[in-house]
Amino acid sequence: MSEQQQQTEETLYRVVLNDEEQYSIWWADRALPAGWHAEGSEGTREECLARITELWTDLRPLSLRRRMDATAA
Repeated sequence: MSEQQQQTEETLYRVVLNDEEQYSIWWADRALPAGWHAEGSEGTREECLARITELWTDLRPLSLRRRMDATAA
């Protein structure tokens, strides 16, 4: 295993989301960028990506979902 692969596997990430309920991962030891909030899950890159797969079942931004719901009603 290369040193870079080992560092990547040891890096702790957190699951983050923005106001449009779009998910991403971010390094756990760094301040979050503006507009992003911690979801509450932390782990390896793979664990965080798996968590996002569980949570983010509708990839449409929140504003679009609301607009479509209002149109349908």
